[in-house]
Amino acid sequence: MDKNIIMSNYGKNKLIRIAHIHVWDKNNKGDLGIVLAVQEQLRAAWPKVKIIDFPVEVLKRFDERQLSRLNKADLIILGGGGVFYSYFLPFDARMIKSLARPLFIYGAGYIREVGSSALSLEARHSLISLVKKAKLAGVRENYTRSFLIRYGVTSKKIRVVGDPAICLSEIVPHRIKPGFKLGLNLNYSGWLGFGRWRDDILMAYRETAEFFQKHYGAQVYYLKHHPGEDNIYPALKIKGLKVIDFEPHAQKGFYSTLDLVIGMMLHSCVMAAGAGTPEINVAYDLRNRNFARFIGCPELVVELPELAGGTLLHRATDVIRKQDCYRRKMLNARTRVASRLTGFIEEIKKNLDE
Repeated sequence: MDKNIIMSNYGKNKLIRIAHIHVWDKNNKGDLGIVLAVQEQLRAAWPKVKIIDFPVEVLKRFDERQLSRLNKADLIILGGGGVFYSYFLPFDARMIKSLARPLFIYGAGYIREVGSSALSLEARHSLISLVKKAKLAGVRENYTRSFLIRYGVTSKKIRVVGDPAICLSEIVPHRIKPGFKLGLNLNYSGWLGFGRWRDDILMAYRETAEFFQKHYGAQVYYLKHHPGEDNIYPALKIKGLKVIDFEPHAQKGFYSTLDLVIGMMLHSCVMAAGAGTPEINVAYDLRNRNFARFIGCPELVVELPELAGGTLLHRATDVIRKQDCYRRKMLNARTRVASRLTGFIEEIKKNLDE
C-alpha cells in the first residue's frame, strides 16, 4: 500500500474506530493472511486507528450486544476474502438493517466450489441486501462484480480492487539454498469434492515433482496452509519433500524464494503472485479461475478433468520456459492491486467526509 496517502479531514485529528468483520479461522493461513493484509492497509491509511475484530458470523443472527459494539465504531469494514460463501449465509435481515455506521466491503469474493450448489434464494437475497446497505463494495475480481450486478446491485457501487492478501508484507528467509525450488499446495481443509479427484490430483502432483527433481535437481516443498493438510501431503510420496509452515508474512516471504508454485488453495496462488513467483492454479473453485483471469493469466489454470492427461506437467514446463515473463506479470499484478486498494480507501475517506 502507498503509505503516503493524504489524510482526510475525517481522520486527521482523532482516533478512528474501525469495526472489521472478517473470517475468523486462524488455522487457515490464507484467511489469516487476508485479515493481516487488510489491517496493514487500514493502518497505513489511518495511523490513528483502533481496529475491533468481529467474525463474519456476527451477521448471521440479530444480537443487540454485538450490534451496539458495531454501531460504536466510526465505520465498518467487511472483508476481504471469501465472505460471500454459502457457509456464512444467509445473513440476518434485521441485523443488516440495524447497522447504523457507514459500511464498506473491502476485497470480498464469491465462493462456489466444484460440485457445490448455487446459493439458495434466501442466502442470495440476504447477501444482496448487505451489499446494497454498503456505501461502496470493493470486490476481488470481475466475476464477483458480475454476480452482484446480475442480482440487482448497481454497478456504480462496485469496484474491482483485487485480493488484499496479494499485498501482504513479507519476511524473506535470510538463508536461501541455491538451486531450483518447487512449491506444492493441496486443498484438504473442507472441500468435499477432493475424494472424487484424489487419485488424479496426487498422480499429477507426483509426476510433476519427479520430473523437476530428475531434470532440474529440484528441491520440493509442501506449502502448508491448514492443519488438515497433514492428512494428505504424505500421500504425495515425493522423495525429500519438506514442509513449510510459517506465519503468513514469513510464508509469503518463503514463496518469493521459489521458482514455481503449484497450488490449490486460492491463497497459495495469491501469496505466490504477490511474492512475484510464477504459479499454476489447480481449479477446485470458481475463484481459482477468476483470480487467474484477474492477473491476466487465464492459461495458468489447470481444471480437474485435465489432470489425468498430463496437463499439469505440460503447463509447468511451459511456465518455466517463460519464467521471467511470468515473474513480471505477477509483480505487475501486485502493483495494480496496491494502486486500486489505495484508490478505494481514498473513496472511503471521501464518503466519510461527505
